[in-house]
Amino acid sequence: MTTTLYTEINDSLFAKLAKIKLLVCDVDGVFSDGRIYLGNDGEELKAFHTRDGYGVKALVSNGVNVAVITGRRSAIVENRMKALNVAHIIQGEENKADALSDLMKHLELNTDEVAAVGDDMPDTGMYKHVAVKIAVADAHPYVAKQANWITTLPGGFGAVREISDTILQAKGVANEIFGASV
Repeated sequence: MTTTLYTEINDSLFAKLAKIKLLVCDVDGVFSDGRIYLGNDGEELKAFHTRDGYGVKALVSNGVNVAVITGRRSAIVENRMKALNVAHIIQGEENKADALSDLMKHLELNTDEVAAVGDDMPDTGMYKHVAVKIAVADAHPYVAKQANWITTLPGGFGAVREISDTILQAKGVANEIFGASV
């Protein structure tokens, strides 16, 4: 077992994390707590954790691509992900497995170089294309059963940061991360 900043994970999984070149995330339930706030005039609000943002920026600055694939479309998501330097923002995609497959071909990546994190049923299609299948701590039980890693933190409350920190720890650069919070 390898001791990470958050918990212990098996050595095989830790070794897989060292090879990751692309982290693919769902948005609602992963970057947010899954709730969508709707105002009387149709405005939509979401809460994002700054620690997750810092983790994403740390990954990107260390050469790990980050992508989001989500079934909904939202200007909030577009703006937040651009602020984090996420290069691949795929919204309104019902078939996440095909979207991920296309992205992997475009980036010339193989299964061993990709991790995907989700919280609900539509996210599990991505798992067939990746080496590291991640579920947030509060994921639907069906998703958690398919994952080979379940975070200790829930979606919207630092789960993405936990994943980012652990990938960077596996790559041996976790102690070299500095910069402004976002």
